[in-house]
Amino acid sequence: MALGEGCPQAYAPLEEQMRQRLGRECLYVPSCRLGLYVALRHWCRPGGRILMSPVNDDVIFFVVLAAGLRPVQAPLRADDGTLDTAAVPESVWCGLSAVLTTNLYGSADPAPELRARCDRSGIPLLEDAAHAIGTVVAGRPVGSFGEASVFSLSKHTGAGTGGFLAVADPAAREHLARARDALLAPARLSAELAYGLRPYAEAGVRGLRLTGAARAALRLLGREERTDIRMALRPDELARALSLSPSLDAFDSWARVDMHSYRLVPGRLRMRRTQRLLARLDERLTAHLRGTQRLLDTPWAAPRPGPAQPLFRVPLLVEDRAAATAALARHRIPVGYLYDPPLDVYAGDRFTDASPAPAAAAWFARHALPVDPLRAERVAAVLDRAGVRPARPPRSAPGRAPARVPADALRRRAWHRSAPGG
Repeated sequence: MALGEGCPQAYAPLEEQMRQRLGRECLYVPSCRLGLYVALRHWCRPGGRILMSPVNDDVIFFVVLAAGLRPVQAPLRADDGTLDTAAVPESVWCGLSAVLTTNLYGSADPAPELRARCDRSGIPLLEDAAHAIGTVVAGRPVGSFGEASVFSLSKHTGAGTGGFLAVADPAAREHLARARDALLAPARLSAELAYGLRPYAEAGVRGLRLTGAARAALRLLGREERTDIRMALRPDELARALSLSPSLDAFDSWARVDMHSYRLVPGRLRMRRTQRLLARLDERLTAHLRGTQRLLDTPWAAPRPGPAQPLFRVPLLVEDRAAATAALARHRIPVGYLYDPPLDVYAGDRFTDASPAPAAAAWFARHALPVDPLRAERVAAVLDRAGVRPARPPRSAPGRAPARVPADALRRRAWHRSAPGG
């Protein structure tokens, strides 16, 4: 609390903005991952089994383990990486304690179906809406279906810090706030200064094209936490941590990866910047929607039913992702938020239950190229000039009809061949 901002009054303006957007009680948290841990501990008893997506951030996987839960990997749709509820066997449903959605890249998981199924089973539905702060499904915002939902302000807003835990029952708020406060670490001036300088440092690295050199320096200093898409599992250490769960402290070395400030009390600078960026969220969502619409009209996008959503990243489907990534890198266009291999392959049956139908998730994890819709024009032009070939999702499982593509959408796809420079 040293920097004077770690009190409910400081969070109130942010919480009110999100409350108006969702129509739900909202609790500010320093990070989405901390909010998820608080929710899991509140709604799920240790030892329970929770259905989740295998194409997901490994940090979320470790947060689930930290809460004392056994992850159960779900089947996915190969075209967009969303949960395939029809492919979950009844034997799996019967053993679950909760369901956790992912809404990967902003594509909505089937929340109405999951809500109905959870109601029949008498288990909570928890929504991870980190990528989906602007996504709407069945006329309602993602995050308004479950007992609780978590949001990130590091994604669409670009704040690099902060998030929300939204709850259906306002009476739970006081208990959740106490649980959050018990997990917070005091604000640190060094962390606040680093946060203030980070945007300028990143801009300088990009401007000087020093990204590779910066990563090499981190490796030499032992500060690079990921040498591959997935962080190191460290199975023996993980087994020891599991013996102490539920415990966030025991899993801190995994939970903090990519965000060491995930449980710090926010300082004045963080709060001011976050408020300013959250106030511009609708403007950002409009830009994401415009870029998403452009990318969905390219040959690398799978057909999607319904209106376009302001995706955080648009998962284009390409035959050779390494070649596509290299082509974009030559034009200084980064590709991030990859989740390959799926979590059941990454962690093995020692730490998770494998998906009963893993093929679609493996295919999507291998072929998805998540690109920033704010760079839509440049991405499409680079991929076209590089001759990147689209990948076609495997056929739908029996009983699932493929998404219908409207005739006008098919006509618009001619854009990529006819547009100047395309």
